[in-house]
Amino acid sequence: MTKARELADLIANVNNGSSLANKNLVINGAMNVNQRSVSSTSEGYQTVDRFFITINAEDNLAFTQAQSTDAPTGFSNSYKIDCTTVESALASDELAYVAYKTEAQDCMITLNGTADAKPLTLSFWVKSNKTGTYAITLYKPDNTARSLGKTYTISSANTWEYKTVTFEGDTSGGGLDDNNDEGLSFYFTLMAGSDWTSSDGTSWHNYANASFSYGHNVNMFDNTANEWLLTGVQLEIGEKATEFEHEPFETTLNKCYRYYFRMEGQDFGGGKISTHYRKRSGTGYFYNDTAFLAHYVLPVPMRIAPTALEQSGTDSDIDVAYRGTVSTPSGGVVTFNDATNHYFTTYHPNHSDNNATGEFGMQRIRQAAGLLAVSAEL
Repeated sequence: MTKARELADLIANVNNGSSLANKNLVINGAMNVNQRSVSSTSEGYQTVDRFFITINAEDNLAFTQAQSTDAPTGFSNSYKIDCTTVESALASDELAYVAYKTEAQDCMITLNGTADAKPLTLSFWVKSNKTGTYAITLYKPDNTARSLGKTYTISSANTWEYKTVTFEGDTSGGGLDDNNDEGLSFYFTLMAGSDWTSSDGTSWHNYANASFSYGHNVNMFDNTANEWLLTGVQLEIGEKATEFEHEPFETTLNKCYRYYFRMEGQDFGGGKISTHYRKRSGTGYFYNDTAFLAHYVLPVPMRIAPTALEQSGTDSDIDVAYRGTVSTPSGGVVTFNDATNHYFTTYHPNHSDNNATGEFGMQRIRQAAGLLAVSAEL
């Protein structure tokens, strides 16, 4: 694409209501941030931040999701799905997809549900050994649930290909609620039985399972040689795809912190995120002689107040430093106490020090196996 063409497309999108900066409704579309893990064999949010995989009604299927360094020119990372055990027979109710969910308040500029609803264009790079037609669905849950299905084709095996898909604006369905719940979400289908493909979903309609993956004709999980990789994901207002909006790593990381925040006793995220315990400690006090309450200030306000704590580590991995000494609990697991979207507190029992009640201290994640994390994912 020439620079003149890029400029013309950008101007067209701006005239449609987009912006010159922060035009991408997707966070971490370059797949650079992975707070949780480089690789996982589980569903859900496990590796690359903000993207997840869901499998429905499978019998045999097993897979790995991972952050990969296999990427097209201009990118360093991708999100990779790798089939490790085949689904021996595709039943009608089986489904697999990779998804991304936005917040509704971030999508109000689309004017969804009004006479002036704006078109959206999704652009991305994709690579697979499995050629064929894949379905993408744009979905809105608020008021009347609505969806619109499109397809793209992988033409060349094992080759990075650039794809663009434009979704017309939806003038019906009651629009979006201006809040921090799910807004517009999109789903990349990887496998779909007939229950999900039997009804034409290529125009905006009230949501139905039968149209979720209409037009999809690929089973990504019929061979252990199969893999599917994604990066450079951008969703913007307008009918034209513009150049991907790269941003500094720390900018993307702070956006991801709104949905998930993790502290470990070692560097992670490909060595890009440092959480050494001297840098990541929670101040607090001994609630009594055996239990310590720690307070952690979140780096950015989270979407909602977390309601649970993800933790791991043995007694020696998380300790309390106070009064010039260190207290290591005996069998005391750190648990969730309370939280707002600005902070969370933990309860750490089974300390054995005497006369510590009311003493100020610092809870430290001091060993590699120590982990504390909170989530506010959609």
